[in-house]
Amino acid sequence: MFGCNGSHPTPFFILRFFTMTDFAALKNACADHIAAAQDLPALDEVRVLLLGKKGKITELLKSLASLPPETRKETGAAINALKEDITAAIAEKQGRLNQAALQARMLAEKVDVTLPVRCESLGNLHPIPQTIEEIVAIFADMGLKVAEGPDVESDFYNFTALNMPPDHPARQMQDSFYLPPRREGEEPPVLRTQTSPVQIRTMLTQQPPIRIIAPGRTFRNDYDQTHTPMFHQVEGLVLDETTHMGHLKGVLIEFLRCCFAMPDLPFRFRLSYFPFTEPSAEIDIGCTRHNGTLTIGGGKNGAEDWLEVLGCGMVHAKVLENCKIDSSRIQGFAFGMGVERLAMLKYGIPDLRTFFESDLRWLRHYGFSALQTPTLAGGI
Repeated sequence: MFGCNGSHPTPFFILRFFTMTDFAALKNACADHIAAAQDLPALDEVRVLLLGKKGKITELLKSLASLPPETRKETGAAINALKEDITAAIAEKQGRLNQAALQARMLAEKVDVTLPVRCESLGNLHPIPQTIEEIVAIFADMGLKVAEGPDVESDFYNFTALNMPPDHPARQMQDSFYLPPRREGEEPPVLRTQTSPVQIRTMLTQQPPIRIIAPGRTFRNDYDQTHTPMFHQVEGLVLDETTHMGHLKGVLIEFLRCCFAMPDLPFRFRLSYFPFTEPSAEIDIGCTRHNGTLTIGGGKNGAEDWLEVLGCGMVHAKVLENCKIDSSRIQGFAFGMGVERLAMLKYGIPDLRTFFESDLRWLRHYGFSALQTPTLAGGI
C-alpha cells in the first residue's frame, strides 16, 4: 500500500509534478508504483487512483477539451497510449499476484489424503493364492509348468473342443454365464466354466511333449455352502508317446500326500465319467467324521469314510483330434481340482462363501504371512 505518508507518493502527486507533455516520465513513475504493490488490494488501489472514474488518467482525458485544437489530437493519442500501457502493466502484475496467492493458499491448505500406516497389522495373504502357490510348487517339482488363458472364452474352447458338442448332455451340468455376441450371428462368448480351455489352447499351439498346470478363475451358476458363482481351479495336462494310467496314479497320489503332508494318506480311484477323458476316474481320500468334525486321514483301522477331492482320466482321443494331434501316437492324462475345496479341507474352513466376503477377522484367522512362500523344502 502506498499513500501520502508512505515511501512512495500517490498518483495524485505524480500528476501534479508532471506536465501534459511528460508522458514518458509519467509512465515510468506509474510503472514503479504498480511494481511496488505487494498484494492484490494494494494493486487495486493503484488501479482505481489511475484508471477509475475519478482517476488521474481519466482526468487527463477529460482535460483534452481545454486544449487548443492543433494539439488536442496528438495529446489525446499519447494519453490513450499511456492508458493502454498502464492497463497492461496492471493486468500482468495482477496475474503474478494471483499465482502467488494461489501457491500460498495451496501450501496453507494442503491436506494429506493418504491413510496412516496401520502398525497393528502387516496384512495377510488370502488362503486362495496361498493354496495355488502350494499346488504350483508341488507340480513344479514334478516338471509341470504354469499355463494361462482368458476368463472369457468361445464356445469352441470351452465346450466343443472338449468333446461336448451343442447337444451334449454334459453341458446341462454347467449352467454358464454368457455375454452378448461380439457380432451379429456369432455365438455368444462364455465365462469359462473350467480351466480346460487353457489345455486346448496349449495343444493347438504346442507340440507334445506337453506338461502343464492351468490355475485360474472359473464361473458357474451355483451358490450354497460348497459352491459360489466364481471359484478357482487347477487343471493339469501331460501328453507324450509313453504316458499311461500308471503315471497318472503316481503323480496324483504323490501330490495329495504332499499337499496334506501325510505320507500314508489313504486314497482310492473310483470310476467316473467326463466327456474329455476315457477312462475317467475320481479320487477320494480317507477321512473320519466325529460329532460333525471332519478329519483328513485314516484312523487306527484305516479310512472310516471317503471324500472326493479331484477328477482325472486319460485324454479322450476326440479331444486330441480336435487339437490336430495324432491320437494313434500321442496319449496322456488330465486332471482338475477346486482350489477352495482343497483349502477348506486342509485348513478347516467350513463354508466356501466366506472366501469372498472380505471379512478382515476371517482373513486374520485363516490368512498367511505375505513372506511365507511355499516350498517343498520349507514345507507346504
